[in-house]
Amino acid sequence: MSLYPLVRPFVFAFDAERAHRLSLAALKLFGTHRPPLTRVILSSQVAGLHFPNPVGLAAGYDKDAEVPVEMLGTGFGFVEVGTLTPLPQAGNPQPRLFRLVEDKAVINRMGFNNGGQAGALPRLQAAQGRGLIGVNIGANKDAVDRIADYATGVRQMAPVASYLTVNISSPNTPGLRALQDEAALTELLCAVRDARPANGPPVFLKVAPDLEPADIDAIARLSVGMVDGLIVSNTTISRPTLSSGRAAEGGGLSGAPLRDLAQQRMRDFAKATGGALPLIGAGGIASVEDAYARIRAGASLIQIYSALVYEGPGLARRINKGLEALLERDGFTNVAQAVGVDVR
Repeated sequence: MSLYPLVRPFVFAFDAERAHRLSLAALKLFGTHRPPLTRVILSSQVAGLHFPNPVGLAAGYDKDAEVPVEMLGTGFGFVEVGTLTPLPQAGNPQPRLFRLVEDKAVINRMGFNNGGQAGALPRLQAAQGRGLIGVNIGANKDAVDRIADYATGVRQMAPVASYLTVNISSPNTPGLRALQDEAALTELLCAVRDARPANGPPVFLKVAPDLEPADIDAIARLSVGMVDGLIVSNTTISRPTLSSGRAAEGGGLSGAPLRDLAQQRMRDFAKATGGALPLIGAGGIASVEDAYARIRAGASLIQIYSALVYEGPGLARRINKGLEALLERDGFTNVAQAVGVDVR
């Protein structure tokens, strides 16, 4: 039985950002270096990589690659660090991270706060060979040429990344989501392709949930042959009905209220890509039922983050255990067989 419900009131006594820093400190002190949880029924090949299980940690938790191996030890099949920008930046003014407890949600307007790619390199070099560690790259807020920043990120981080994620969908860097427009995306994808070294790691593109049907079709069309997969999706700037008094805070909304929108976007992209690209599902996944629904809608892998705030560090193992049971119940011998069965 999880002890986290007993600990959570203590954690919630601190503001959200301080609690986050305390969790990183605790992992450094007490985290294990166990190998990633591996099960034959849960393992799969995606974008040329072998994933021991489909449950990953989304970018945003371990921005500076401080505890990727420790997070793998909690049951994740892969961990994504970042977002890392070419130069260090402080991010937006505090407070910038808010729990919406009544809604099991989080709003953040962090603004890519991180110590820069060069600062993370030694830690990622030390973690190589310990498991699948992806690197999420972004552009500096004051960059004169943001596309050039992404190309720099690809060149700098490719040697230490199991895969790279090009993050153009954060709502907290003004103008960043404009890179999802067709002309800008074409230029960006060409720059990323040209910057990736020969035999470099796979590249994923992370997209927003707040897209129109024409945007989805254009992104799907342009991405095939240019990247190795899509992460669907990032936080949302929309505001469904919320109960918390923090509902009016600016920034990206994640957690339970994002689930249905992210699930629909997964179905949309599964249909738009027609199986030509692997899809990674993120947004509002907090239970084995959420994870399984996302897989059946087209996700080869899933990522979680905000749910850890409410469900605790044992969530990855609980989801994996539950997925085993659901796959066996439905007659699947491997998770890959369940991918997209509801949208084929």
